[in-house]
Amino acid sequence: MPQINKFVRSAHVKWTMNHNELKEKALKLPSVKEAYDALEPEFALLRELLHARQRAGLTQAEVAKRMGTKPPAVARLESSLTSGKHSPSIATLKKYAKAVGCQLEIRLRPGEEVRSKKQ
Repeated sequence: MPQINKFVRSAHVKWTMNHNELKEKALKLPSVKEAYDALEPEFALLRELLHARQRAGLTQAEVAKRMGTKPPAVARLESSLTSGKHSPSIATLKKYAKAVGCQLEIRLRPGEEVRSKKQ
């Protein structure tokens, strides 16, 4: 954590740094890169949710109505994936999928450790 704090303090010095520059600099720190990579499954799911809603041409309010809930619940669902504060249930993800005209599909695939052991 001290590595991250040092980085944040140094980032405040250069106010002209844009998002991509900040991200590139941050990802050079091993602890930041590890934390960032660990969030990839959540970001991938968030991208899927947002793309499905956009393909369906629906707003969060419209999705909420189809799910039988309120718009803030859909906003929380979509933002919860990046905050790490809450993991949506499979039942909630199924409702969301149905609301945007999709089916929820969950798969397990071998990780790097399993693939390298087979070789």
